[in-house]
Amino acid sequence: MPQTVRFRLDETACTELAALRVRLADRGIPVPSGPPSVTVAGAAAIPHAAREAMYAELRLLALPSVWLATLGTVAGRPDELVLAAVVDAELLAVHAAVHDALAGRVRSPMAAYLPGTWLPHCVLATERPADAFALLHPVTPVRARVVEVTVDG
Repeated sequence: MPQTVRFRLDETACTELAALRVRLADRGIPVPSGPPSVTVAGAAAIPHAAREAMYAELRLLALPSVWLATLGTVAGRPDELVLAAVVDAELLAVHAAVHDALAGRVRSPMAAYLPGTWLPHCVLATERPADAFALLHPVTPVRARVVEVTVDG
């Protein structure tokens, strides 16, 4: 099972995102089971030394806020509906710092999260994206503070 680096979001944003998922689930559309988050990096394995290097790098930076504002799908995963982020320099700087710290230290990095290909987003539905889009559009953007960076898996 791959390991992922995720932005854990503030409680208010998680409540808003969970409410969107509940609206979908109430209509029979499958949603993710975990708490809302934004995946920043992924690999087959993220060893302890790589994690420590990443956390050391992140201690030098302020964690950004993420403005989740656009409903859509992500290349390679057309069955999901996501709420994608508005990308700004601060968000990209933290993303680049994560990848700089992990470079050469992880096994089989996942290409979808590498700089230049990453689309920051939170997954709302895991199936029937067109139906999910119709139920949620227009969506009120969610301003989410990143409160922690975690490694899952």
